[in-house]
Amino acid sequence: MLSPFTHDHDGERLSCVGSGVRDGSGGGSATAVLLHGAGSGSKERLLPLLDDFAARGLAGLAFDFSGHGGSTGELGESSLQRRFEQAVSVIDATVAPGGPLILVGFSMSGQTVADLARHYGERVAALVLCAPAVYAAEAWPVPFDDRTGGEPGKGAGETGPGQAAGATESRFSRIIRTPDSWRRAPALDVLRAYAGRAVLAVPGTDTVIPPAVTEAVADALGARARLTRFDLPDAEHMLGLWFRDHAEDRRRLVDLALTGPGDQVPTAAEA
Repeated sequence: MLSPFTHDHDGERLSCVGSGVRDGSGGGSATAVLLHGAGSGSKERLLPLLDDFAARGLAGLAFDFSGHGGSTGELGESSLQRRFEQAVSVIDATVAPGGPLILVGFSMSGQTVADLARHYGERVAALVLCAPAVYAAEAWPVPFDDRTGGEPGKGAGETGPGQAAGATESRFSRIIRTPDSWRRAPALDVLRAYAGRAVLAVPGTDTVIPPAVTEAVADALGARARLTRFDLPDAEHMLGLWFRDHAEDRRRLVDLALTGPGDQVPTAAEA
């Protein structure tokens, strides 16, 4: 059963939902941590997926980043760094110390999953990346909208990095729209070094993430990870909505996250 709760971090109150995390009812299982994308993204569209992980006996956790859903804060004041720090704060406050993690990230949270994989190291039992984005290092600490009097969140979208920057855009937007800036993404080095199980969910039509970014992520994961590519020919970029509405594909994603070739997600005791 999913239970709502809140978590305070850095002056913001984050709206969270979990199953088997704070009360320990998840036992020694891994914890699936589901992270939504930017723009209009929120944890609400991920709740059916969280339910499916819980149905398989895993603990689960999802929350709204500041400026999204039920959390406080302004979207334009957020950043990739703040999203990472919020995720660490929520995980450390709710998941048993040392317990294995399954990190599931949509779009912009592809970057956050890579940041968390670097931070938690061998605790990470699996990575699940759904139409993921990665960003140049210089974009990481920059607020999504640092323009004076700017519309909150205007520069926080996930428009293709290959598009030209406009004079009225935020600094973050200018960085990510600079052609090939994503090729300098430290996240690709993290994914290249990752040696665990990984799933890359790829929509048939993606007008947000350029194909070259997706292939670079696939190549990086292919270096050492036990990678499964999950192609969804009829889906578009917002895979959170797709999985919400397509139960069979959602269950298949959970299957791929939990069972690789000949291995299983470890329990906390095994980890």
